[in-house]
Amino acid sequence: MRPLSFARRLVLMSRRSFSSSPPRDIKRPRLAGLTPDDYRNGVMLAPMVRSGALPTRLFALKHGAKLVWGPEMVDKAMLNSERVVDPVSGTISYNGKQERAMFTCHPVEKPYLIFQVGSADPDLAVQAARLVMDDVSGIELNCGCPKPFSTHAGMGAALLTNPDILCSILSALRRELPPRISISAKIRLLPTQEDTLALVKEIVNTGINCLTIHCRTRNMRPRQRALIPRLKEIVDFVRGLGRDVAIIENGDCVGFEDARRIRAITGADSVMIATAAEANPSVFSPTPLTSLEDNFILPYLRLCKYLDNKWASTKFCVSQFKGRKSANKKMREAVIKAKDYADLDALVESWTGSDEFAAIKAALDTRRSAPPVLLPADESTPPPPPVPPSEGEETTSTTATTMTTTPPEWRGNPDPAVVYDAPLLPANEHRVMIPAGVSKQDPGTPTPIALSGPAPPARCIRS
Repeated sequence: MRPLSFARRLVLMSRRSFSSSPPRDIKRPRLAGLTPDDYRNGVMLAPMVRSGALPTRLFALKHGAKLVWGPEMVDKAMLNSERVVDPVSGTISYNGKQERAMFTCHPVEKPYLIFQVGSADPDLAVQAARLVMDDVSGIELNCGCPKPFSTHAGMGAALLTNPDILCSILSALRRELPPRISISAKIRLLPTQEDTLALVKEIVNTGINCLTIHCRTRNMRPRQRALIPRLKEIVDFVRGLGRDVAIIENGDCVGFEDARRIRAITGADSVMIATAAEANPSVFSPTPLTSLEDNFILPYLRLCKYLDNKWASTKFCVSQFKGRKSANKKMREAVIKAKDYADLDALVESWTGSDEFAAIKAALDTRRSAPPVLLPADESTPPPPPVPPSEGEETTSTTATTMTTTPPEWRGNPDPAVVYDAPLLPANEHRVMIPAGVSKQDPGTPTPIALSGPAPPARCIRS
C-alpha cells in the first residue's frame, strides 16, 4: 500500500476537525451509583411525611446518618409537578398546584438521598422515577405505609397483598432506570413468618439492592412493640438465597447505640431511625445533642430560611423536637406564635443560614477521606471514637452496656400520625381478608388521628 501524500493527509485532518462526532479515544467519565455495600454498616434516616424535610435530612447527614430517605411522594402528583432551582441556595423544588413545593432536595445531599415513591402502577412509577433520578441516588418503592392516603389506591401496605404488582413495579424500575440509580423497597412483616419469607424471596429476585423491613405488621398499633426478633430468620433466609441485597431494620430504634443492640439481635446490615430522629436529628451520632433549645433550634431555623423551606414545614418540624423540661420555653413559644420567619428576627438576631449550610457541606466533604461513624462490622469491634462536639454544643453519650433494651416509655411510632383501634386479624382461616386489589376497598386500614393525649383503652372485639 502506497503511503498517503502530505496534501492528502491535510485534507483528511481538515475533515476530522469539522466532524460533529467526538473522537473515539475520549472516554466519558463513569457515573458511580449506590451498591448494596453502601446500605451496610450505617444508621439511616427513615422516610417520614412532613418530618423528613430537606433541612432535617441535611442535619441528619451532618450528625452521622449514612443515607437519608425523603418522604413518600405519589407518582401521579410528581408527574404533574414542575422542577424549579433556587439561584441563591441551589435548592431544587418540585412544585405542584399554586407553585407549592411538594418535594425539595439539594445537590449536596444527592450522593446520600433515596427518593421514596408511592405507586401501584409500573409505568407511572418509572415515569416519576425518571423525573427525579438526576437529583437522587436511589429510588425506593413504599410497600409498608398503612395510612389511607397511601393504601386507598392500592399503594403502600396494600401492595403486601398484591405481590405480583409489587414485584412488577420493582422489576420495571430496575429494567428502565440506568444502573447508577439504586432500587430498593420497604415492607412490613406479614402475619405469618412463612408468608413473609415467601414475599421477601420474590422481592429480592427483582434485582433490588436493599430491602428495609419495618418490624410490625400492617394492622399492628404504633404503640405496640416492634417484632424485632422475627427479622433474624429473614436476614439468614436472604443470605441463604445468595442474593447481594442489604437488609435494613426499622422499628423502635432510639439512637446509635440502640442500633448496635438491634443489629446484634437481628444480624441486619443497618438500622433505620424514624421517630427518634424526628425528635432529635442528631441521634445518629454516638454523642447526640441535648438541650436542643440551646444549640440546635436556632441553627435549624437559620438553615430553613436560607433554603427557603416553607414556614409551615419549619414550624411543624421544630414542634416535633423534644427538649428538656428545664429548657428555654420562650423560644418554643415564639416559634408557635410566629406566622413567618420575619416574626423571629428578634429571637434569631442574625440569619446566618449560609454559614450553617457551609458547615454541613464541609462535614459532607470530609466523608471522602473520613467516613461518618458507622456501625462496626461485628459486635466485637468497638465503634470509632466520636467526633468532638463544636464549641458550645452539649452532648450526651449512651454506652452499649446501659442500652440493652428499648426504653419501655418509648412509643416507637415511625409515622407522624397515630392509629388507634386497628382491626384485628381474621379469627380463623375461614374468615380471611379479601385483598384490596380484588375488593377495590381497603377496610383493614384504620383512619389516623392526631396524638393529643393518652391512648384510649384497648377494646375487646368478639368475633
